[in-house]
Amino acid sequence: MKIESVDFFYLSMPEVTTEGDGSQDALVVRVAAGGHVGWGECEAAPLPSIAAFICPMSHGACRPVSDSVLGQRLDGPDDILRMSATLAYNSMDLLQAAHTWSGIEVAMWDLLGQVRGEPSWKLLGYDAAYPKLPYASVLFGADPQATFRRGQEMRGRGFRAAKFGWAPFGDSLEGDIAQLDAAREGLGPDGILLIDAGQIFGEDVEAAAARLDAMERNRVTFFEEPFHGSAYKAYSALRDRVKTVNTAGGEAAHNRHMAEHLIDFGRVGYIQIDCGRIGGLWPAKQVADYAAPRGVTYINHTFTSNLALSASMQPFAGLRDHVICEFPTTLKQLAVDMTRNHIVPDANGEIHVPDAPGLGIEIDPDALVRYGQEVEIKVGGKVLFSTASAA
Repeated sequence: MKIESVDFFYLSMPEVTTEGDGSQDALVVRVAAGGHVGWGECEAAPLPSIAAFICPMSHGACRPVSDSVLGQRLDGPDDILRMSATLAYNSMDLLQAAHTWSGIEVAMWDLLGQVRGEPSWKLLGYDAAYPKLPYASVLFGADPQATFRRGQEMRGRGFRAAKFGWAPFGDSLEGDIAQLDAAREGLGPDGILLIDAGQIFGEDVEAAAARLDAMERNRVTFFEEPFHGSAYKAYSALRDRVKTVNTAGGEAAHNRHMAEHLIDFGRVGYIQIDCGRIGGLWPAKQVADYAAPRGVTYINHTFTSNLALSASMQPFAGLRDHVICEFPTTLKQLAVDMTRNHIVPDANGEIHVPDAPGLGIEIDPDALVRYGQEVEIKVGGKVLFSTASAA
């Protein structure tokens, strides 16, 4: 097969706010080859990602992503790896290239899985897929009372684990301690409590460490992204200060080397990878393979659609002992409507990666139209991109 086309669909809610909710817009990717179609999703700002695919060449190492994709052979996983290597060389100075490629790469695995009639996790080399324990991924409430109610709600919905994140965490030590106490009380004494600081402390180890006593007292399992994604010295220094709480990070990695550095130099206990950023399923699987023998727990990162959720589960589907899984619970309507089927907890409160060809998720074309933003990019009077038909 040859890659005939790559189409991007920029979706958005009518109003996008500053809240830390990545489901307010989306960039969906459709790849067509040999009469087959695969779907992926980029976890990045839509317009720069589209531009990276079609922008004019700046020089030999700053070429558009399309140069490494369109017209290429796609007959098996090796072809995806070849294109990934070509892209890394041809677009090394195009900094958005990794994000753009991520959605394309995911769509290719989806397409290959449909051609071969196998789930993407099997194409990645796993013989079996194991159930995962979803943690409800939610934002902190505006005040401790709202956080308490949110914890109660998640427990009432059957979740045994929940992660609270982002603002107002980091505003004040007193306020953060109250939020931590409220989250634990709402979730209950036996719930698995996780905290995401959203990089609020930059590289200030003392500020992050000041929250550790309250986290230890509230039996927090991991403290996610207290620092900038590449602040490896800060991560390592905090690791020396924790007792029972572990450190976590990795969603900011846009290649496997960044994730490996966070493991080796940042010494995190949990590595969290977003397939829509790191370059797709294969580099995520490489990180999982790297983490497991080093005693680091691999976790998916996703806060968007069920297409992204399925993609994020594929790289560690076959790791029996890596069971905790991020599960978005407060999606904006566009992320819900985007797909016709959804991954939901079973009677045991566990979720399963789809045992269906490719990603096992069906896109709803009507949603692509309903939430779609018409985009046209012109340079020198020539149209380089315009939104394709969703049909």
